[in-house]
Amino acid sequence: MLVNMSTLLGVAKSKGFAVGAYNVSESNLFRTVVEAAEENDSPAIIAVHPTELDYCKDEFARYMVARISSSHVPFVLHMDHGDSIESVMRAVHDGFSSVMIDGSLLPFEENVVKTSEVVRYCHMLDVSVEGELGTIGTTGTTIEGGMTEVTYTDPDDAKAFVERTGVDSLAVAIGTCHGLYPKGVTPKLRMDVLKKIKEVVDVPLVLHGGSGNPDEEIAEAVRIGIQKVNISSDYKSAFFVAAREILQRPDSGWDPNNLFPACIEAGKRVLAQKMRLFDSVGKAALFREAGISPWRQGLA
Repeated sequence: MLVNMSTLLGVAKSKGFAVGAYNVSESNLFRTVVEAAEENDSPAIIAVHPTELDYCKDEFARYMVARISSSHVPFVLHMDHGDSIESVMRAVHDGFSSVMIDGSLLPFEENVVKTSEVVRYCHMLDVSVEGELGTIGTTGTTIEGGMTEVTYTDPDDAKAFVERTGVDSLAVAIGTCHGLYPKGVTPKLRMDVLKKIKEVVDVPLVLHGGSGNPDEEIAEAVRIGIQKVNISSDYKSAFFVAAREILQRPDSGWDPNNLFPACIEAGKRVLAQKMRLFDSVGKAALFREAGISPWRQGLA
């Protein structure tokens, strides 16, 4: 079932769990996420970065819409780190039920103006909008980018930003980075910052750069009030480590049906662990029990 982000995270917020947002750009990764969600009866968010959409093309996005619309599990199809009105509207045209507009590198007032414009357009079509305030770090191993130094989200700015833009969810910066951390580097999340933001902001909160962080810190962030955790590198790493091992075998061949099943299973094991960590396993039943209807694009 395809739903929008407001519906998905509204249930997560009321019931005290988080939902993983998993980046995909091709059919095997997409299958990995969808099958893991269905096998664990867990809601899930399919996240696609603008460069990933450039790679997989609009036709594949429409296939994803069709596949998740037929599932018994609630899914959101989400544009991750939309960088312009054009990239956001491309996603809307392709049937995405949620978009992120990332104005985090802009001055505060420019971020407000840009985000507000996206909110105005997308709310006409019942498309949810995620904004971002503060900056995420980068390990240099991901297309999602980031800054060499994290700018933590200011709670007072977060309150004003949400009130002035009307965003449905807010990505906050509390010390995470995109990508996998180098050996010996252990991130430390600022839970004090998160608690202060939670006190003054009522919309669901989002944690970008969720890969590689200690489980106990992620679990604590969820308990405090994170409703969406972005995961990309962790499960992709497991997938492609398995692929490299298989391809090194002299009898590996070249048929996808021989190469990829073990990779998919490796990725699914990581995703299942994340879903347990987020306490989202079995939570798809909440949507069925509540009789929540599938999302429909307003002017489709």
